[in-house]
Amino acid sequence: MASPTQSGKQRSSNKRTAFERGFTLVELMIVIAIITTIISVSVPMYQKSILRAKESVLHSNLYTLRQLIDEYTYDKQKAPQGLEDLVKEGYLRQIPIDTITGQSTTWKLIMEDASGSASASEPGLFDVRSGSDKMSLEGTPYSEW
Repeated sequence: MASPTQSGKQRSSNKRTAFERGFTLVELMIVIAIITTIISVSVPMYQKSILRAKESVLHSNLYTLRQLIDEYTYDKQKAPQGLEDLVKEGYLRQIPIDTITGQSTTWKLIMEDASGSASASEPGLFDVRSGSDKMSLEGTPYSEW
């Protein structure tokens, strides 16, 4: 059995003063510095991944629009006059959004030459590109995709 002097020492060693119970200012500053470093590394990576996703959707939208322009031209024996023709004829439910500009009205329409068109009297839509003036992560302008 423990002597009374030993049990008193154990009790006093288990008690802490108010100063010893909390974190020191240095410890808090170190934790804040670590959290700040983690955030400063992760935020740019997150923003880059969002831009990559937007670029992927833009690629998909451009591919779909170009494919539907070709199908419309083949079916009707003339090119559409605009993207609205694809919606009116049921090729699209609605004009897709240009993910870089965030609008469906900013598409850059490229009309075909009268000499090379399916209908020489009425040249129509040949290609579509993004209306954005920004550069992609690859270093090419979105308007050239």
